[in-house]
Amino acid sequence: MPRRALLIANHSRHEATRVADIVRSIVAPHAAITELDARDDGAHLEHDVAVSFDLAIVVGGDGTLIAQARRLVDHGKPIVGVNAGRLGFLAEFDVDDLAVHAALVFGAAPPLRKRMLLSLDVVRHDGSHAAAGLAINDAVIAAGAPHRMIELLLSVDADEEGVEITGDGVILATPTGSTAYSASAGGPIVHPDVAGISITPICAHSLAFRPVVVGAHEKISITVRRANEGTSLVLDGQRIIPMQAGDTVRARRHDKDAQFVANPSNRYWETLREKMRWAAPPSYRDRGP
Repeated sequence: MPRRALLIANHSRHEATRVADIVRSIVAPHAAITELDARDDGAHLEHDVAVSFDLAIVVGGDGTLIAQARRLVDHGKPIVGVNAGRLGFLAEFDVDDLAVHAALVFGAAPPLRKRMLLSLDVVRHDGSHAAAGLAINDAVIAAGAPHRMIELLLSVDADEEGVEITGDGVILATPTGSTAYSASAGGPIVHPDVAGISITPICAHSLAFRPVVVGAHEKISITVRRANEGTSLVLDGQRIIPMQAGDTVRARRHDKDAQFVANPSNRYWETLREKMRWAAPPSYRDRGP
């Protein structure tokens, strides 16, 4: 039986449409194609669409790939990320790589990389459930306007005492998201194969609060003790949930991992070095380029 592919492209960008046209010609000999516009951004796929494909091809930048990974994760279908954005750190393929490896990618058993997600619930001060969501990169409690310091109480693994964070907020990052906002805030870079969650404070008013990586099995609770008008929980930089004093965010590893089809030509450390300039030295005059 021929493979069935769902092609999702961010057609709001000309480059993504151009790349999608090339991808379509590469995929056609290997799989029947159904298409979906990434701008049709419902949180979930309709059941009849979800059962109609064997794998999804997502064409766009990292933001498009992140949004679609959240949308697809519970269907358990592999995702082929094709870069049509500025950086493409998460996307495994460009069109040239896809053409070279098409037989493997669209074969019966493509190589897969699993990436964990965070599952988050927001509980109001009165105990009512306010919101729930997923994050493949990070979940951020951000101070927001008027940008005064906020106070948070962080508890890991039911630690009743917890620790206080006073500052601009906190980042909970998956290994995938450890190279994003968390890295900019001084957090550690964590290999995607490591099952952990990075907790990185944002401008903590403390000389002692350092980022930490906890086990992915740990359950994390963060209660907002003092908030600003604009304080919010931000999921992957794409979904904003307003927060008030007394609200609590509960975070844990999601029950399912996203599955990305791996590019056999890629190595994580090469990607980190080439796209993120990891460990790039100063421009010493006595050294070559």
